Amino acid sequence: MKTLILLRHAKSGWDDHGARDFDRRLNPKGERAARTMGQHMRDRGLSWDHAIASPAARVVETLEQVSAGYGRTIEPEWDRRAYLASASMLLDLIHAAPAEADTLLMSGHNPGLEELVLMLVPDRAGDGLRDEVETKFPTASLAVMTCDGENWGAIIAGKCSLTVFTRPRDLDPGLGPDAD
Repeated sequence: MKTLILLRHAKSGWDDHGARDFDRRLNPKGERAARTMGQHMRDRGLSWDHAIASPAARVVETLEQVSAGYGRTIEPEWDRRAYLASASMLLDLIHAAPAEADTLLMSGHNPGLEELVLMLVPDRAGDGLRDEVETKFPTASLAVMTCDGENWGAIIAGKCSLTVFTRPRDLDPGLGPDAD
C-alpha cells in the first residue's frame, strides 16, 4: 500500500503582464492559503518520504509557504516534466518514485492533478470526496489517496481510494473564491 499526497500550487497573480507563465508568483491570498494548508497538513499528521514538484515559481513559493506553516522544510525533486503536466505524465513520474518511499508528495498544476485523481480513483456512486474533486480542484487544495501496490510502478488507474480532499476555504472561509 502506497500513499500519494497531491498539492496544487496556491493562487498566483498576473501583476507582471510581461512575465512568462512559468515565472508567475503567488499573490498574498495564495501565500496565506499555502501557510494554512501547511498547518493543516501538520495537524493531520501528514508526512512524506519523497516529494516531486514542478519548478514553476508559483509551486516553489507554495512549498516554501507550506513548509512555513508545517514547520518542516519540503525538499522536493524538482522536475520540469511536472510543469503543466498531463495526468499520464504525472503517473509516469509517480512510477519512477523511489521504491523505499511509502508516501509521496507531489505538487504542481491543474488540470493534471485533478485529472490524475479522477484517473486513479474509480467513479462510484456516493463517493462525495471524488465528486468534489470532479467539481473543482482549487488552488492550494490537497488530495490524499491510498493506492494498491507494493511499489510505485504498480499504481494504475482505478486502484486508489481518496481519503482526504481539503480546499483552503474548508479551513478558512476567507480563502474562498468570494473572498478576493
